[in-house]
Amino acid sequence: LKNKVAYFWEGDDPSERKVITYLNLYKRVNKFAAVLKAQGVERGDRVIIYLPMIIELPVAMLACARIGAIHSVVFGGFSSDSLVNRIHDCKAKMVITADGGYRGGKNVPLKKNVDEALKHCPDVQTVIVVQRTKSKIELTDGREIWWHRAIENQDLPSFVKPESMDAEDPLFILYTSGSTGNPKGVVHTHGGYLLYSAMTTRLV
Repeated sequence: LKNKVAYFWEGDDPSERKVITYLNLYKRVNKFAAVLKAQGVERGDRVIIYLPMIIELPVAMLACARIGAIHSVVFGGFSSDSLVNRIHDCKAKMVITADGGYRGGKNVPLKKNVDEALKHCPDVQTVIVVQRTKSKIELTDGREIWWHRAIENQDLPSFVKPESMDAEDPLFILYTSGSTGNPKGVVHTHGGYLLYSAMTTRLV
């Protein structure tokens, strides 16, 4: 199945297209999992993913799952205040974001929102930034790194052994919108989520 297509991806501009096979996805996930481990992310650590709808988004999610880290995806249209609430609640040590993203033809300043949020989140140790819009941004030395430069590190392994997880171990945290108060973190477990996804896909 290595040459079977995992994703047909289109950007905000329909002329921007990518075809990602399962083998390509496997390689990307392993490489980024190695990046996460090199940056000190371990089993049980929480990672905030604040990205536009690009291939790096599922790669980051799958890489976290591979090493047993708990990811929480934050909608790219949310403000810095929403980021602060979620970072504090799940006690995240890393944020994965992009320099910017496109929504309806407009450039959303994701990195700028992260910068604003981190003024109130001193416990975040690392920020990994995808170069998407090539917006002018600044990276803080010792804390922030480019995604493309991190995965180019030749010293990183191309294979990361998947962490063995219990069915009830947390896989990801999905937050409610918080429109009626503080957002609530809904925890999905490895066995519960993956089994239900596989079962319903097969039955339907």
